[in-house]
Amino acid sequence: MNNNFPIAKIGKAFGVKGWVKVHPLTDFPEQFKAGATFESDKITLTIENINRKNNTIKFIGFNTPEEAKKLTNRHLYSNENQSKENIKLKKDEWFWFDIIGCEVYEDDKLLGIVDDINRINDIDYIVVEINPDLGYKQKRFLFDFKRHIIDVDIEHKKIYVKNTIPILEAS
Repeated sequence: MNNNFPIAKIGKAFGVKGWVKVHPLTDFPEQFKAGATFESDKITLTIENINRKNNTIKFIGFNTPEEAKKLTNRHLYSNENQSKENIKLKKDEWFWFDIIGCEVYEDDKLLGIVDDINRINDIDYIVVEINPDLGYKQKRFLFDFKRHIIDVDIEHKKIYVKNTIPILEAS
């Protein structure tokens, strides 16, 4: 099973020395640094240099615009272990892969399990697969993570929320 996930998309070649534009798909751009290695669509790429002002990266072995163009539209991938090694989370920050699969509780009632997270206009929405024992016809509902979270217990895979039952009932 491949548990890699995309953290950036490589754009067009930039300049004459093999640089490329990079479009981050992550909240943690600090993981892009000289010497960092990432999988990318059947090849491994190591960052030689980075320019954060214009979001460009130079990869080892890509020294001309023609070579760099071969990277356009590829993705850079990370995995859980690599992310945990390279990223230091602040208080009340979690990796999405740790949130997905958590049980969601409101007032000691199991509402369901986090199935996915959708980002819409800088707001993270938790997608919950509804507990079938609750008797609702709908299968899933979503809520704004920051607005409704009380506590997150990654160790026990539990999330405690407030004011989501009206959202569930209106779904």
